[in-house]
Amino acid sequence: MPTLSLVTPLYAGLLGLIFVFLSYRVTVLRKTTRVSIGSGGDSALEIKIRVQSNFAEYVPIGVLLLLMAELQGMPVWLVHVFGLALVLGRLLHAYGLPRSGISLAPRAIGMLLTFAMITLTALANMAHALL
Repeated sequence: MPTLSLVTPLYAGLLGLIFVFLSYRVTVLRKTTRVSIGSGGDSALEIKIRVQSNFAEYVPIGVLLLLMAELQGMPVWLVHVFGLALVLGRLLHAYGLPRSGISLAPRAIGMLLTFAMITLTALANMAHALL
């Protein structure tokens, strides 16, 4: 029986490591500020929490759609394009969110990449299911 080699686990792994990093930053700041629940009114902690939470809100659906598209036969090069779009989008958003007062560009580009990836893989999955 041939083994099934998938690309999506590579991107899921990268995104998992980024999530651990973002979570670690929240944990360290919680220890420093002595805030165990919520942000305690600390704006720096609130921003780090939102960066982590936003990542956690968008990545699962992106990875799920990527995996389903790959399992339905999406070309490997296109799986890489969408996987990279999700990783880059989430990194740019995580970098840009705390800097929104300075420049919205990284945050906006990150959201655009994330929304495009989710929209296009959702449409690809639906098209494949209907054809």
